[in-house]
Amino acid sequence: MFRPRLPFIWNGFAGNHAEVKLTLAALHFQGAGIVLQESKGMTGDAFSPLQAPRIFRFTDIDQFRSAVRDLSVDFTPLARTISAEQSILSLPGCEVNLTKSFPRIVDAQLAPNCTAVAFSMDDGVPIRFNGVERDDVVITIGGGGAIYSSVETTPRQYVSIIFRPEVTNRDWPQPGANFHMFEASRPTYLRLRHLVRKIFAAASEIGGMPDTGNIAAAMREALLAAIDSAVAEIVPARWSSQANASRQIKIFRDMEEALSGHVGDVIYSEELAARIGVSVRTMHDAVQRYRGMSLHRYLRLRRLWLVRRRLVAGAESVKSAALAYGFWHLSDFSQAYREQFGEIPSETLARSRR
Repeated sequence: MFRPRLPFIWNGFAGNHAEVKLTLAALHFQGAGIVLQESKGMTGDAFSPLQAPRIFRFTDIDQFRSAVRDLSVDFTPLARTISAEQSILSLPGCEVNLTKSFPRIVDAQLAPNCTAVAFSMDDGVPIRFNGVERDDVVITIGGGGAIYSSVETTPRQYVSIIFRPEVTNRDWPQPGANFHMFEASRPTYLRLRHLVRKIFAAASEIGGMPDTGNIAAAMREALLAAIDSAVAEIVPARWSSQANASRQIKIFRDMEEALSGHVGDVIYSEELAARIGVSVRTMHDAVQRYRGMSLHRYLRLRRLWLVRRRLVAGAESVKSAALAYGFWHLSDFSQAYREQFGEIPSETLARSRR
């Protein structure tokens, strides 16, 4: 027999189960003493209803696309197969992006008029970020237009919170042209992780219900307060200033710019060094720091991906695609291709023609 749910009465508030749940959630994220006010810095309706997180899943390297807005991402996978997931929660004036990534090299740039705050949500092999391989209790902050390079050698999980417009009134570190890394106290860092998990769990449960705009704004306020606490407890460390202060970062950026400007051409080490005005050894040291691999391996990996791009687009033949990017020993090429992508080149080409 169907029995209608009776209203609750809680601390003088009368309502149904859903309404009481929303009230409890709002109080949970507001905390004692926080008064929610509409911020002039928020984009859109500051109190629009909370929506459940959007989830994007990918298992195909060639079909993977970052769903994160305000962040331009270029990547080179380091694995044959991937299992990636992006959960994106939109809050007033910010997006919270929870990513389960795969082994890859990433180059990214933040859009103008944004601030991004990111940190890992698990413990594992450190990520090489802007030339520094460090991960424990590390928070990265980037302002509008800031860039970063990272190398993830194993699957990892991390969160990035992108605020729009740019956060300028909370005394957060001003990172400049590059993302910077900072070390926080471990208790504060763990509380920040825990807060993100609670927010995603609550949004998944009550997202889409009416009259939840105050909860969305309260979640944003809780995130800002938690980041404030982490910034206030930044642990001074020499390594954090070394991430972007080195001359090597300019060499590395010049090299990447030269390569991206000739994406369809084969550029070898000597020619590349001459274009940016340094020795091959100097360029090798920069690649070793920011990519975690030798210059030769990095350029070879790049050429393999250029071949794959041509095969996916439907090249005339495997041989023509391989020769176009300097692979003259086809047997060695085929073996390297299979080790990198888990299939032989002809299989990639055949699939593109179906």
